[in-house]
Amino acid sequence: MPYSIAMVSDFFFPQPGGVESHIYQLSSKLVDRGHKVVIITHAYGGRNGIRYLTNGLKVYHVPFYVVYRETTFPTVFSFFPIFRNIIIREQIDIVHGHGSLSNLCHEAILHARTMGLRTVFTDHSLFGFADAASILTNKLLKFTLSDVDHVICVSHTCKENTVLRAALDPLMVSVIPNAIQAENFRPLNYDHRVKKASNEFQINSIPRRVGQDDIITIVVVSRLFYNKGTDLLIAVIPPILASDPNVRFVIAGSGPMAIDLEQMLERRVLQDRVELLGPVRHEEVRDVMVRGHIYLHPSLTEAFGTVIVEAASCGLYVVCTQVGGIPEVLPSEMTQFAKPEEDDLVAATLRAISALRNGKVHPQRFHDQVKAMYSWTDVARRTERVYHGITGAISEQEFYGFADEYDGEWSATRSRAGIQNFALIDRLKRYYGCGIWAGKLFCLCVVVDFLLFVFLEFWFPRAGIDIAKNWPKKDPTEKKSTHSNKQHGRLKTRRHRSRVESDDNSHG
Repeated sequence: MPYSIAMVSDFFFPQPGGVESHIYQLSSKLVDRGHKVVIITHAYGGRNGIRYLTNGLKVYHVPFYVVYRETTFPTVFSFFPIFRNIIIREQIDIVHGHGSLSNLCHEAILHARTMGLRTVFTDHSLFGFADAASILTNKLLKFTLSDVDHVICVSHTCKENTVLRAALDPLMVSVIPNAIQAENFRPLNYDHRVKKASNEFQINSIPRRVGQDDIITIVVVSRLFYNKGTDLLIAVIPPILASDPNVRFVIAGSGPMAIDLEQMLERRVLQDRVELLGPVRHEEVRDVMVRGHIYLHPSLTEAFGTVIVEAASCGLYVVCTQVGGIPEVLPSEMTQFAKPEEDDLVAATLRAISALRNGKVHPQRFHDQVKAMYSWTDVARRTERVYHGITGAISEQEFYGFADEYDGEWSATRSRAGIQNFALIDRLKRYYGCGIWAGKLFCLCVVVDFLLFVFLEFWFPRAGIDIAKNWPKKDPTEKKSTHSNKQHGRLKTRRHRSRVESDDNSHG
């Protein structure tokens, strides 16, 4: 059953990042599986209005004011009129929001529930519980997820974090990891020209040998923010370079802490051994990574870490901090783990250098393993199953894993984890339990949102909104018939030629 899906987030291309790549790749694969997908984000520079990407993927760039790190200014209600217009134009069935810090995502889920649409939320981040920013973010997340049909997290650590932050039933949270397009992240000497006896080409990877005196290049591709471990990176570069004269760094990325990194290099006079590339586009990441032997990831918090998978796919040995969901991403033979501390990260990097020089690891073989582990086609299939579950296309027993023989035992859980009701009174009950004061405020927001919806339905009726035409798609049956027609035409041509030849022979 095909769905019309709206992916909503503040974070999308042309800004590079894991969330942006996730939305694009997942949307493209869902389109390949026969669904209709539109993406709703804010305007980026000169990108306003509607843009079309490959596969007929449509992007709505809404002109809203951006306040911090590409997130729009929260207005709660002003997004509703244009959001309703898009939803009706595109005949959307499911609204899928991405990112705890995305204002558009939170508002879209609220408005979608008011309009009677099914909603899904994907969390890509980890947050704490003690500082003021985390407390406010968690309360906002609790508001949004009190009335959502299902939640997806990119790792089991992320799921545990989200369940605690939003006080969710674990049954309504699924774990679907990120993936990569492995074909776009091949090692430098990945050879396609090796032929098997059966005349089929096979992929072959030739491992690079690193001698004791060869230069080893350590690559870092990251946004230069505090949570990405830029402070830790600045601290570990000098001791790593001092311990081995044949080590070089290549660092790609930008951010507010780039100036701190540059000042350290000038103070230590390390400009000849550390190359700063600045911001790079996502399609250029592979070209940066294949220049190195080791990928260093000093992040302080990470729900998944897609860039780690990309590095391993490019044939790099990964050194990373053991935080968040990172230990779930790659097997131990591909990584050297370290605590998020200066001394331990330096020691782990030196161990990785020693392992490469002594031939104990062969990172060029990682690509085939990563390709087998992570696939966007699999991510799309599992996400599609979530859509089936929240729309009732599959039974709750199948979706949540209930067994018929435990019907009585699961009855209470089933009422909590089942498909959410759209009735306003039921929605208010769910929001009211969010806190003594917050619950009342949330209920007020829902009531105002409902009244605004009634006003829009009366003054701007649906009949006055044009329905957008879908991107034309080729019918696979038509393709098969075209192919058979071509074969039939070739057969007729051969018969005609043979008839002419036979006539010529008879005349001769």
